[in-house]
Amino acid sequence: EVKLVESGGGLVQAGGSLRLSCAASGFRLDDYAIGWYRQAPGKEREGVSCIFGSDGSSRYSDSVRGRFTISSDDAENTVYLQMNNLQPEDTAVYYCAAERGGYYCSGLVPKAEYWGQGTQITVSG
Repeated sequence: EVKLVESGGGLVQAGGSLRLSCAASGFRLDDYAIGWYRQAPGKEREGVSCIFGSDGSSRYSDSVRGRFTISSDDAENTVYLQMNNLQPEDTAVYYCAAERGGYYCSGLVPKAEYWGQGTQITVSG
């Protein structure tokens, strides 16, 4: 059974940092692209970052580039999203998702075969 479980969300003040984890089971990371997506109240889900298990390359949205870093630990089958200098506009539910091949992930399009349950990030100003 394929499963993705996010953790690490919470409440943080503007300028603070958090690290999200996406623990994967039922498949190997190097066969998939793993993306982080977020959805704020009243807004559409948007892509934040993506990492390709095949070669470790990554993508970032303009809004988080330079502040967020995606990484993977194949031994732990876990993908991380280190988020620094968080701002109130980063407040959203964050989801990780797995897509074989990474076609949509490469464009940070929120289409994937498997999704986690989401974790809330709230940044107070």
